[in-house]
Amino acid sequence: MTQHDHILILDFGSQVTQLIARRVREAGVYCEIWPFNHADEARIKAFNPKGVILSGGPCSTVDEGSPRAPEMVFNMGVPVLAICYGQQTLCMQLGGKVESGHHREFGKAMLNIDSECALYNGVWKKGETHQVWMSHGDRVTKIPDGFKVVATSENAPFAAIANEAKKQYAVQFHPEVVHTPDGAKLYKNFVLNICGCAGDWTMKSFKEEAIARIRAQVGSAKVICGLSGGVDSSVAAVLIHEAIGDQLTCIYVDTGLMRAGESEQVVKLFRDHYNIPLIHEDASKLFLGQLEGVSDPEVKRKTIGKLFIEVFEAKAKQVGGAGFLAQGTLYPDVIESVSFTGGPSVTIKSHHNVGGLPERMNLKLVEPLRELFKDEVRALGVELGLHPDFVGRHPFPGPGLAIRLPGEITAEKLEILRKADTVYLDEIRKAGLYDKIWQAFAVLLPVKTVGVMGDGRSYDYVCALRAVTSTDGMTAESYPFEHAFLSRTCTRIINEVRGINRVVYDVTSKPPGTIEWE
Repeated sequence: MTQHDHILILDFGSQVTQLIARRVREAGVYCEIWPFNHADEARIKAFNPKGVILSGGPCSTVDEGSPRAPEMVFNMGVPVLAICYGQQTLCMQLGGKVESGHHREFGKAMLNIDSECALYNGVWKKGETHQVWMSHGDRVTKIPDGFKVVATSENAPFAAIANEAKKQYAVQFHPEVVHTPDGAKLYKNFVLNICGCAGDWTMKSFKEEAIARIRAQVGSAKVICGLSGGVDSSVAAVLIHEAIGDQLTCIYVDTGLMRAGESEQVVKLFRDHYNIPLIHEDASKLFLGQLEGVSDPEVKRKTIGKLFIEVFEAKAKQVGGAGFLAQGTLYPDVIESVSFTGGPSVTIKSHHNVGGLPERMNLKLVEPLRELFKDEVRALGVELGLHPDFVGRHPFPGPGLAIRLPGEITAEKLEILRKADTVYLDEIRKAGLYDKIWQAFAVLLPVKTVGVMGDGRSYDYVCALRAVTSTDGMTAESYPFEHAFLSRTCTRIINEVRGINRVVYDVTSKPPGTIEWE
């Protein structure tokens, strides 16, 4: 755990709780998200937060058994900021009242600033009107003693309330989303000015503290790290190498399902540039052989995961005597491993990682990135000297191109897909759009269509292009390319990639779709 000031975020199941954490961390303050029912008194005291934020959530406070915040949150003498459902449970728990059946409010709303308030000091002034984002069905109808109304909206007469004496604030709107343009400033006000946090949690300080933690955890033992070629495992490897040097050995398993030039780039970066001990195993024939005739997406994922573990385990034995396995686990992985209700979640698709390896190989885990979000990992990578173009790369799935090839996988189809993907990303970079897109890739469909090329008839594959915007990968919208861009890219793919005669663009959002096709 970091030695800097802490903010505790109690999660009531909101889809945007992670955005709260991102806003707090953007202000230079370390925070953690806990499910509301995992926050007992002893654990909160041990965490010693300088402030507590209560998230929104899907439940109704008027329902029997609906979630509540631990009572000590309101009595421990630290500032509290309650958002949406958080506001409603604060009011219920402190003697106010919440009712359902009133006019619901979803989307943009105009907030009328009725009084000055420390929460928006220097941001909003009395008498002004500002845009916020609302998402609620219930609403507060009576506020607790000691609170006053500081802002209202058309359908929320208690849109923002404050007890300045106790430094307790509650808002019906969501400051964490981009549709509340000044929301980040409100969070900064809360954590820096109201809670008194130093705002000194930076990637430079994180790097120094992480190196010290790795050294203390590992001692003189050997560590092995499975490189995927992606940003997370690469940053983890460089960080660990900076901490323990040649005690680290990286293992890169080339499954034959990587993008064009990716394996060469990984080997050059780690073996040549960083001089990190690296075992490079070309297992492409093994993987493609085992995947022959397999078209079911779940069977693909499980086949790849099983083979990866077998190959990785065999290569790890070459190292000899390793005591630790390094993984690029991120904070969203940690958060999502426990739902706010503690109940099971539906398996949408199996995730390919090195799960099961630590127990099977009797290894302890080193997970130096488990406190970080994706954008923080990228910032850490730059701090470690990795090139911004490398750390800024779009996410790439563990199963690789296998899940961008619906249907059976063959070496021929993989090569067609690699070429189409290369052209697509080249056009995106030329248009200056790469950093504006969360993830972009080509998919080769198991469909052939008739076309006319030159004076002859063609019967070739259809290529689908996918590009989405997102903040965390949990939800996503298709990127709104101009038609001229799509037309230009289509022309290049058909002209340059033999085997494709038709290109389509996928505009499906997540949900209902997923970002990847399988």
